[in-house]
Amino acid sequence: MKVGCPRELLLLLLVLVVGMPGGLAGAQPQQQRTWPVPYRRFDYRPKTDPYCQARYTFCPTGCPIPAMKDEDVIEVYRLQAPVWEFKYGDLLGHLNIMHDAVGFKSSLTGKNYTMEWYELFQLGNCTFPHLRPDMDAPFWCNQGAACFYEGIDDVHWKENGTLVLVTTISGTMFNQMAKWVQYDNETGIYYETWTVQASPDKHAVVWFESYECSKFILRTYQKLADLGAVFNKIQTNYTSITLFTGEPIYLGNETSIFGHLGNKTVAAAIRDFYYPFKPPQSVEEFFLSVLKIVDQVVLNHQFYLFYNLDYWLLPIKSPYIKITYEEIPLPNEDSARVGL
Repeated sequence: MKVGCPRELLLLLLVLVVGMPGGLAGAQPQQQRTWPVPYRRFDYRPKTDPYCQARYTFCPTGCPIPAMKDEDVIEVYRLQAPVWEFKYGDLLGHLNIMHDAVGFKSSLTGKNYTMEWYELFQLGNCTFPHLRPDMDAPFWCNQGAACFYEGIDDVHWKENGTLVLVTTISGTMFNQMAKWVQYDNETGIYYETWTVQASPDKHAVVWFESYECSKFILRTYQKLADLGAVFNKIQTNYTSITLFTGEPIYLGNETSIFGHLGNKTVAAAIRDFYYPFKPPQSVEEFFLSVLKIVDQVVLNHQFYLFYNLDYWLLPIKSPYIKITYEEIPLPNEDSARVGL
């Protein structure tokens, strides 16, 4: 089955409506924890389930990362454009909801390349599960991965976004980066939409960090800096969707909650929470779902998060949800350049 598109609209409505100003029995005993919860890496990328089929094919023109000659000089470009621009144009750009990528240009071959990291099955399916009648536990179609392809679509990135040179590297550095990309892509496999923190304050406790397109680009820039790249002095802003909550309550994993000896109360609460996020079949159902979501998040102050294959209850508090577009500087421009 095709899964995906309408759920993005529910996610967007959740952010826009709930983001305006304005304890569960059965939870496991809280332990002393280190925050934020570290993002879990895995030994390998699992095969995708046939149930999960993207509406838009992932990385349709993708190609292997080529080996560059050591003496090559490669320009590195910051790429940014509004999310879903292919469908909505600059609409989400006005809300600073942006997608990030990185571009490369070889001086020896003249060829351009684009590299980005995004969802295999669209954003809605990475953020919310499917409730299948033949399964007790929510079913997740959630993976993200790197996509590398030849060419840079200048019009796409320039028209409503950014295409700007940020550094220059050698072919040796590019090849070292390519090896790192393979490792990063094989071990960091799950997309995490939300940043979760205690308040909007600059130094507030961060409970969970997101893992999405901008984080991949930031990791790539840092890897290049570690290899000796020196970055130009330009301002770089990134989009983050943040939930605000008290200290998260650990509930358990799929087996401990939905298994034969699981907690039926917690299981039912999680399924009830995710039910309004299913793909709506009509306009009426869409708006009823939005009302139910607002009731759960704003009035009942509850949000269930699935992170590192574990479920958490978030005691949501004002301002609930917020989109930010804040500066994260490029790596230290004073780093020593090597390999050129």
